[in-house]
Amino acid sequence: MSVVLLLIAFSIVVAAGFLVAFIWSVRSGQYDDEYGHSVRILFQDDAPVATPPVSPPVESEKSELKT
Repeated sequence: MSVVLLLIAFSIVVAAGFLVAFIWSVRSGQYDDEYGHSVRILFQDDAPVATPPVSPPVESEKSELKT
């Protein structure tokens, strides 16, 4: 039983160490993306905007266009 308690205590210490390392790396800027912003526009795939179909002019509009 004492070995289980020792392993639980050791795992808590290791987890706390990883938490401290993660917080330190976030605060020191390890996860800042300085390169992606400058290159993002080169790889941005925007879907082309579909234009609505043009309908043929109505008979009354045809006569107005000819005059």
